[in-house]
Amino acid sequence: MLTNATIKAARPDARPYKMTDGQGLFLHVAPTGTKSFRLKFRIGGKEQLLTFGTWPEVSLAEARERRDLAREQLGRGEDPRTPTSAGAEKPATFEAAGRAWHAHQAPRWTPVHAGDVLASLERDVFPAIGTMPLAAITPPVVLNALRIVEARGARETARRLRQRVSMIFAFAQSEGWCEHDPAAVIGRAMQAPGQRGQQPALLELDDVRALLAAAELVDAAPAVKLASRFLALTAVRLAAVRGARWDEFEDLDGPAPLWRVPAARMKLAAAKKTDPRNDHLVPLSPGAVEVLRAARALPGADELVFPGRSAGRPIGEAAIGALYARTSFAGRHVPHGWRASFSTILNERFREERDAIDRALAHAAKDKVEAAYNRAQHLERRRVLFDAWADLLTREEGRR
Repeated sequence: MLTNATIKAARPDARPYKMTDGQGLFLHVAPTGTKSFRLKFRIGGKEQLLTFGTWPEVSLAEARERRDLAREQLGRGEDPRTPTSAGAEKPATFEAAGRAWHAHQAPRWTPVHAGDVLASLERDVFPAIGTMPLAAITPPVVLNALRIVEARGARETARRLRQRVSMIFAFAQSEGWCEHDPAAVIGRAMQAPGQRGQQPALLELDDVRALLAAAELVDAAPAVKLASRFLALTAVRLAAVRGARWDEFEDLDGPAPLWRVPAARMKLAAAKKTDPRNDHLVPLSPGAVEVLRAARALPGADELVFPGRSAGRPIGEAAIGALYARTSFAGRHVPHGWRASFSTILNERFREERDAIDRALAHAAKDKVEAAYNRAQHLERRRVLFDAWADLLTREEGRR
């Protein structure tokens, strides 16, 4: 299968060649260096070809999205090169088409991701072009809307939004609602993404304690402050905390409280997400349980542990980062940084527990035989580590 790295590394040859992805999708590399995504399929026993666009204007994710839509049309007996959908009512506006696309995609996503996608469109796209008919939206119109996002320094957000707008138009094309995708051609007119490096993280114990104390003094929603503290105490990925639900917790009033993060919400290969054996087990320290008890009193905390302002949605994706940005540690620590803090500080103090620390972070065991055999995941050793970590965060000089 293709990856972004292999596509970027592909070099032109004297003759055109193709690199296959799967289910008929492939990358065509021309002698000029142009790379385009194409789909091979059959209608009436004859092989046909459909071109989706050139890379990087059309990303690998977008190409796969368009392949899936085309295959759905083929399943209905339609030719994806001339999309029609007799039973579908043509939406009057881009927002209507966007919401139809979101409803079509949402069953394939986690609830948190589906909420994030819709929230990004409602915040940055629908206000700008949502009331316009699809046929009236041109590349400059889309570009101007995204430049507003770029102007506030959110380059990566703007690029993700371009991809989502393009996917909406691809969906609309497949349904026969429009003929062109104006977002597919504007990628090179947008600002280049910022350099990606290690995310900033505090690695000294005094600093992480001071950050937690400073965050408590910021005027912010209680759910955000509690989620920040819970993130620090558990060292999981931000998405796991935002999507945390009450039915994932066990034995909160007993001697061995546990958070069972479903594999479906973990950063895993798609095939592993359906296997409960890949659930991530997080032993909870007394401090983490205390945070959960406080969260029980939050308005709207019926299913989600850390509810946002809108009913049924978690706190915003950027809420905890914005909390830290309002302290004296702005730019020095991000939510994901807690994982580096946890690993660095505990490895300095518990050098013999490196494997258990890695397992606590849901890192796969390097020894595949050991990973398959040891289903216990060093659980009791990890409980000791999480208790020690909580002590370090909340006491003057944590005990070994």
